[in-house]
Amino acid sequence: MPAERLHLVRHGEVYNPRGVLYGRLPGYSLSAAGRDMARAAAEWVQASGREVTSLTCSPLQRTRESSEPFTEVYGVDPRIDERVIEPTNVFEGRRMKIALMNPFNWRHLRKPAIPSWGEPYAEVIVRMNAAMTQAWKGVDSGDAVIVSHQLPIWVTHLAVAGEPSQHDPRNRRCALSSVTSFEMRDGTWTEVSYAEPAQTSDAVDVGAV
Repeated sequence: MPAERLHLVRHGEVYNPRGVLYGRLPGYSLSAAGRDMARAAAEWVQASGREVTSLTCSPLQRTRESSEPFTEVYGVDPRIDERVIEPTNVFEGRRMKIALMNPFNWRHLRKPAIPSWGEPYAEVIVRMNAAMTQAWKGVDSGDAVIVSHQLPIWVTHLAVAGEPSQHDPRNRRCALSSVTSFEMRDGTWTEVSYAEPAQTSDAVDVGAV
C-alpha cells in the first residue's frame, strides 16, 4: 500500500528585514513568528488524526527549519529533495517595487504565461509531481509531508484542478504554513483539503517568487 494522504506544507514567515525577493538565496531563516507558524502546521496535521511516516523538504533553510516541528511531533527525519525547491527568478535579491520601476526590467515580464522572469511553470509542475509520486509510493502506510514553497505548491494545485498555470502572483491561495492535501486515486492526484492553521494576519510575506 502507498501513502494514505500527501500534504504540501508551505514554510513559515522568513526574517527578511529588507523586503527582498529571496528566492534561492542562502541565509534566509524563519523569524520567531515563522517558527510558531511551522509548529502550528505540524500540530494541525497531528490534531487531524493523521500519522505522518514520510517527511521531505527542499534544501533551503526556511523549509528545513519548517520541517523541524514535524520531526519533533512524529519522529521522522526529513529527506532533502531538490525537486521541491523554489523556482529560479531574475529578480532574486531585489525589492520588487523598485525593480519594476526600471524600464530595463520590463523585458522580463513579456511572457507571463511561461513565465519569462524565471523557471517555466510547466517544469515546476513536472518536478513537483515526480517528487510527490516518489513520496507517495515510498511508504507502506500513513501520510507523506512535503515542506515546500508558495509557487511550487500553487502551480501544483492549478495543475491538479485542470486550470491554466498562468496566474497573478498576488492572488495565490497559499498562505504561510498552509497545508494543501492530496490523494492519488487511480493514478491521478486529487486535492482533498486546504487549511491555514497558523496566525498570519501580521506576517510579512514579500519574498516569495
